[in-house]
Amino acid sequence: MPGALMRRDPFRELAALRDRFDRLFAELGPDSGRTSMPAVDVERSDRSLITRADVPGFKPKEIRIGVEDEMLTISGKHEDAKEETGKHYLRKERRFGSFSRSIALPAGVDLEKIEAKAHDGVLEVKVPLPEEKAEHKKVTITATAA
Repeated sequence: MPGALMRRDPFRELAALRDRFDRLFAELGPDSGRTSMPAVDVERSDRSLITRADVPGFKPKEIRIGVEDEMLTISGKHEDAKEETGKHYLRKERRFGSFSRSIALPAGVDLEKIEAKAHDGVLEVKVPLPEEKAEHKKVTITATAA
């Protein structure tokens, strides 16, 4: 709607910028052929923030999830199977290495209630959102005689 005011969220813009830099450095880094950045979707519902990350080939024990300074960090390390000598690969494209992705969280998240599950190569992290406090207070103005 033209002329409508939209609420600006600078932290969302910073998170998007950080993601762009993470991807850039991952592509330019010395291990760029051996690492990958998983695609991540972040969905906000009424009561939770749901992050889904594509982590095909990673076992749950190879993935770490942590929260520090209101940042959710998903990282993982996948080791390459020991390469046997004498094998002559015509093509070797299966990736191994590590990744790390961070997503900003709102203040007041209860860390004990964060849930994570993996299914069919997709990691889902559900973060219950804190109850929002009223941001605006209505003040009544009374007229006084001068």
